[in-house]
Amino acid sequence: MAYDVLVKTISGGFQQFRLTDAIDIVIIAVLIYHIILLTKETRAYQVLKGVGILFIAALISYALQLETISWLLNSLISVGILVAVVLFQPEIRRVLEHIGRGKIFSRESLNTLMAGHGEGIVNEMHQAITNLARRRVGALIVVEMRTGLGDIINSGIRINGDISAPLIENVFEPNTPLHDGAMIIQNGEIAAAACILPLAEDIAVARELGTRHRAALGISSVSDSVTIVVSEETGVISMARDGKLVRYIDSKALRDVLESIFVRKDKELQLPTINFKKRRGER
Repeated sequence: MAYDVLVKTISGGFQQFRLTDAIDIVIIAVLIYHIILLTKETRAYQVLKGVGILFIAALISYALQLETISWLLNSLISVGILVAVVLFQPEIRRVLEHIGRGKIFSRESLNTLMAGHGEGIVNEMHQAITNLARRRVGALIVVEMRTGLGDIINSGIRINGDISAPLIENVFEPNTPLHDGAMIIQNGEIAAAACILPLAEDIAVARELGTRHRAALGISSVSDSVTIVVSEETGVISMARDGKLVRYIDSKALRDVLESIFVRKDKELQLPTINFKKRRGER
């Protein structure tokens, strides 16, 4: 009986389907597709996916006549859209700028990490980081993983250069224009330098660690990136991911971390918790 009702409903819907409805659906689909492209390299993409899942769940609950769940999901979507507008004003402004410039239908090609180049990247980054640590030159390097960091990249100076030890060391050389801020590694290249990262808001962390370590924890709390920090006071190498910080990384452990990112991508990198009270005042 229920099957007959469903068939009649679907067939009745097709009988009332007009050409204008098809045009309406195509336009909406194209707009959604290009919005996804524009936000794919930013943190707003994760929120957009969450809203999409809630929207699908709301449609299913409405079709199954689950009134309470349907009302709850519709309320969450309404509130979620308002919250997203407040939290992601820069991304929304960037989308509107693309529309105003007529670039809504254009897409920049992404440089992908070529097969066989992972080991070379590991060697260059390992050499640069260990040299910086030996010379006690402060550094902050963020490696983008699945969560896009396009909004962070746009806060700095674009480089779009191949990863090499001399370039990395030169960027963080004291008293140079780009040394203060974070370097972002994206798709196997240096995307930008002098980028601004969100700082960790934990008061206990703020008392024990300096700006670089707080920035590393801050970006690791809002994305799945891997951040490597070199302290300019002690030369200690640290690493942050998933809101956790590991300090006193030696040369072998550093190579293992870099290989897990650029070579052995199938292996999940696990970071233990740490004690923040080993040293004071490290930037």
